[in-house]
Amino acid sequence: MKDKKTRNRPHNCPVPDRMNYLIGHLKANLKMVEEGRYCIDIIRQNQAVISALKKVNEMILRNHLDTCVTSAVRGKSETERQKMFDEIMEVFHEEESNLI
Repeated sequence: MKDKKTRNRPHNCPVPDRMNYLIGHLKANLKMVEEGRYCIDIIRQNQAVISALKKVNEMILRNHLDTCVTSAVRGKSETERQKMFDEIMEVFHEEESNLI
């Protein structure tokens, strides 16, 4: 099992490209604020960034399930399996808390 600092990423993983795109989008949103653009337009652009970032998180979660969690489930350590399940539940709980 890899430690938390090690990541499993396929060679064709689009996550870095998508995150770089989002950084550019967020910088454009900041420029809109600095230019005094219409508030609703800024909010809509921010919502687009948030939505796209959620999709990136889904991609990262999918990779985590395919790699780390699969390894833990197939492994012999009940402690590692439980740790993985607890982490996933914690992430979902945090996401639910953010919706309120």
